[in-house]
Amino acid sequence: QVQLVESGGDLVQPGGSLSLSCAASGRIYSVDRMAWYRQAPGTQREWVATITSSDYTSYADSVKGRFTISRDNAKNTVYLRMNNLKPEDTAVYYCNALIRQSMRTGGDGYWGQGTQVTVSS
Repeated sequence: QVQLVESGGDLVQPGGSLSLSCAASGRIYSVDRMAWYRQAPGTQREWVATITSSDYTSYADSVKGRFTISRDNAKNTVYLRMNNLKPEDTAVYYCNALIRQSMRTGGDGYWGQGTQVTVSS
């Protein structure tokens, strides 16, 4: 089975930085694209950033230039480096990964449990 374990959520002041990590574990054939989403209370979950297995990255306009997504394929881990944080970045951040459990199955999406990021003075 597969699970995603997130870490790094914290309280940080505006303008500060924070790094999130999410590691996939279990019976894994391959980890394809990995991504970060976030959801503030009472809002829809929104996409933040994606990184492919070949390290191609894309970002939501709201975080472009401030956030950096990266991955360590040997560790099946995705990271999100967040710089110049703003109060509007406050949300629960979720990682998502497209994972194949065998060579005969397509990738299925998996979600982490979420980690709280609060940007406040």
